[in-house]
Amino acid sequence: MEGPTTFCFVENVRKGTLRTATYGGGTVFGPSPTRDGPGPTPIPYSLSFRVIYHKNPDTDSARIVGFEVTPHSISHEYTEWGPQITTCNKDTKNIIRGSTIPQTVDTDTEVVFTYDVTFKESDIEWGSRWDVYLLTNDDPLHWFSIKNSLIIISNFNQLDPQDESEEETGWKVVHGDVFRGPVNSELLSVYVGAGVQIFGMTLTTLIFALLGFLSPSNRGGLMTATVLSWFFMGLFAGFSSARLYKALKGTEWKENTLKTSFMFPGISFAIFFVLNALMWGQSSSGAVPFGTMFVLVCLWLGVSVPLVFVGSYLGFKKPVIEDPVKTNKIPRQVPEQPWYLKPVFTILVGRIFPFGVVFIEFFFVLTSVWLNQFYYIVGFLFIAFVILIITCAETTIILCYFHLRGEDYNWWWRAYLTSGSSGLYLFLYSVFYFFTKLEITKFVSCVLYFGYMLIASFAFFVLTGTIGFYACLWFVWKIYSSLKID
Repeated sequence: MEGPTTFCFVENVRKGTLRTATYGGGTVFGPSPTRDGPGPTPIPYSLSFRVIYHKNPDTDSARIVGFEVTPHSISHEYTEWGPQITTCNKDTKNIIRGSTIPQTVDTDTEVVFTYDVTFKESDIEWGSRWDVYLLTNDDPLHWFSIKNSLIIISNFNQLDPQDESEEETGWKVVHGDVFRGPVNSELLSVYVGAGVQIFGMTLTTLIFALLGFLSPSNRGGLMTATVLSWFFMGLFAGFSSARLYKALKGTEWKENTLKTSFMFPGISFAIFFVLNALMWGQSSSGAVPFGTMFVLVCLWLGVSVPLVFVGSYLGFKKPVIEDPVKTNKIPRQVPEQPWYLKPVFTILVGRIFPFGVVFIEFFFVLTSVWLNQFYYIVGFLFIAFVILIITCAETTIILCYFHLRGEDYNWWWRAYLTSGSSGLYLFLYSVFYFFTKLEITKFVSCVLYFGYMLIASFAFFVLTGTIGFYACLWFVWKIYSSLKID
């Protein structure tokens, strides 16, 4: 490959039956002509491919390190269809370079597609071929997001608690009811177990990415690592779900384990299967093949589900967690709460700040997924994940304390939903992103976008809900463990 080498191929497309013909060392694909003799003036369209390669001086071999594609518009000349296109003939060296100015397309006019290939030597080595995609210029925006998040966290830490003078009407009064089991305790245990599984999957994937094991040159590596880590985190899902369910006086451990194994993945897989069926119907190359889906189901049933059962067995074998204070037999009546402590208000408003500290990173993630851009700044994503954990924990603890001060001891589900409502804000933001950044018009494409974002928002709901729940559980346990009851 000494110097630039040019090859020229042509494809003639018009209505009719396709045929092929040899031309210039390449193959021509086009319809059978409807008449003999010269045809009408063709509509020109050309693509120039530049193949960039790097030579190894030691072995005298070369490896391709990049491609460049440039569209052109060329006015071709030819006498009849086929090899007689004189303006694209490598033997006669009569090759016309095109321009970027578009040309008008008339009705019933032939369209001649041509493309040429050139080779260019480069100093870019094989290991550095991805640098042009991975180098970003938006680092200041990421740092602004991190600083904004830290400011919000510092403001949370400066909040003054309410006056402790009203001890008899405060959180100490409800010590006999604060550990009373909630309604649908089994469902809460199932969702907490699913959240632990997603948390372990996310943390494991981010750590592997930070260590450099996941590279954009390995297509599908991120998704493979994510799915496999989720399968193996079933052990922790079963253990945490069983421990919580047993602490809430649950006895049907087999039913609890089955729900932990199938509820979240079953709902997500059902939505994914419908979306993938739509892609099959459109003959899309992006559809997951049936064989791949069968393998995923086998891994789910053969790896994840057994690990959930093993973790659940280990969790139920451990002694039950004893509450730091005794629970009264008769539930205490909850007094009327002010409007700002109503469940709907606190659940919806409490998630604005945690979502606000990470929505900039969500923007870059959505851009990389839906606009085919690379996202490889895993360090910023990991920092954003840590900040998300802190803000979820802090806001849930603060709101939980306010409710306990108001003698409202029904904190179990409220802690989960308050933190988990971030999933609702994620979905609403995805709707805003759809109408402001994307140009999707086809119905199936719209269904695919909102379907996948629904799965992502559901997973985010379970993840953040579990983080908030465990933070609130730790807080309630600590304050009532230090309480001395006469």
